[in-house]
Amino acid sequence: MKLKGDFKEFKNKYAFEIISAFVNALFKFEKIFYSCKCINYPKEKCIFALWHAHQCGVFSCNLNRKTCIMVSSSKDGEIISRAANAVGVETVRGSKTRGGAKASLELIKRIKEENVNGALTIDGPKGPNRIVKKGIIEIAKMAQVPIVPAVYWSPQKLFLKFKSWDSFRFPLIGTKLVMLFGEPIYVPENPNDETIETIRKKIENDLNNLYKDLKQNYKKYLKQKN
Repeated sequence: MKLKGDFKEFKNKYAFEIISAFVNALFKFEKIFYSCKCINYPKEKCIFALWHAHQCGVFSCNLNRKTCIMVSSSKDGEIISRAANAVGVETVRGSKTRGGAKASLELIKRIKEENVNGALTIDGPKGPNRIVKKGIIEIAKMAQVPIVPAVYWSPQKLFLKFKSWDSFRFPLIGTKLVMLFGEPIYVPENPNDETIETIRKKIENDLNNLYKDLKQNYKKYLKQKN
């Protein structure tokens, strides 16, 4: 019984740190061996609208400026945050259910005062999958930057797959990804409810259309210059 209790104590105390260290090292290692081509990367400062399953794509696209992404305050979020930091992506911590307001204000402050793009997983942290939530519109309005939809894809099978609500996949060695950015969506200074809903639907439609375009034209984009 004591052995069982000792193992439980060890798991509670050290398992999270071991998993975090493993994922951190994996991201650093993988960054060397998989490639991500960024197409139509925006020239102006913006906030990226991403599906939760596509956050690995933006980890590879720190081109003209760094990216700061909002990550959940959960233990899973801590692992993602450490992995993101390992490859040069900055994070603020919070979600709709935990610390979201504080994290949103921090993200807005970082976008306005520093040379960083923001990024938000618009269907996270728990779904429903690929349904855009309105939070990104308020953040974009307050940060005074446009929203840029972004998707990534590869037809290759070299992914570590997870049984999660968003069908998250992590690219493995040799994967050639393409990250496709859409056109900027501007938020007016004082949008009413109807305008906010119109923008929300546009983000959703643009993401779906970008994803369809990328899957159909992957080879063309792979050969295209950034």
